[in-house]
Amino acid sequence: MALSVAIQMDPIESIDIDADSTFVLALEAQHRGHALYHYLPRDLTLDGTRLITRARPLEVRRQRGDHFTLGPEEEIELAELDMILMRQDPPFDMAYITATHLLEHVHPGTLVVNDPAHVRNAPEKLFATLFPGLMPPTIITADRARIDAFRAQHGDIIVKPLYGNGGAGVFHIAPGDDNLNALTEMFFAASSEPLMVQAYLGAVRAGDKRIVLIDGVAAGAVNRIPAPGEARANLHVGAKPVKSELDARDREICAAIGPSLKERGLIFAGIDVIGGYLTEINVTSPTGLQEINRFDGVSLESQMWDAMEARFAETRG
Repeated sequence: MALSVAIQMDPIESIDIDADSTFVLALEAQHRGHALYHYLPRDLTLDGTRLITRARPLEVRRQRGDHFTLGPEEEIELAELDMILMRQDPPFDMAYITATHLLEHVHPGTLVVNDPAHVRNAPEKLFATLFPGLMPPTIITADRARIDAFRAQHGDIIVKPLYGNGGAGVFHIAPGDDNLNALTEMFFAASSEPLMVQAYLGAVRAGDKRIVLIDGVAAGAVNRIPAPGEARANLHVGAKPVKSELDARDREICAAIGPSLKERGLIFAGIDVIGGYLTEINVTSPTGLQEINRFDGVSLESQMWDAMEARFAETRG
């Protein structure tokens, strides 16, 4: 099954080929004989009913400093392709949301992974609230009195923006820390959006587990240990990846959310679990494939392509 596949992503020049999940998805697609194209989100144009873009044929290879070749730019009508991988990084801002609306003009005739409407309806922190029994104590509010009351109840809290990514803007407010008022003032001066406030999970010192689900089924996990003096367990702020196994609680969480992911066409998802609590469900541009591959001796990108090809075949009846 040779498919024409466009990858909507950020500039490929700057990716880390030893960590980037999109890169190994592209390598596997190429291995299977699929024709690849690369374009940037800003290159999308809706012209009447036609969704077009300026794209370039793409070849990839695992060679540091020479990991890709882009061919001449072409104007492509995306409805003529078989599949689009929506893989640009957040922030989940209006530009991101607009891209999901535009891609709906071709999906599912051209299969978009993940389903753009459900990506739009599943912001990573908000989507997790559909499964309240799995989350730590959490409120979403712009009411400072409620934030103060939540802190009084739980003492140790985490404050984070709803639509941030990569740990940006996430603060640990420990008991006795007198910065909460200044912090909320700063947030609300910059944005009218509410904040997410959660009880602090001390178990984060033992790691924040990233579990990859493929078409609703748990496929593997990697634990991320925060750097000393750091409350965030994001790899790009210095967390250390370590081998991890799925325990009974992880499987319980995955069994609870997996059917919803599959039903929504969210084929590639990455969830974050701390101390047995679900904290986020990542569906915009999940990562973790290469880290899990190295620890477990697997090829999650191959499993991903099996799932995507199966979904493509389903859409063709």
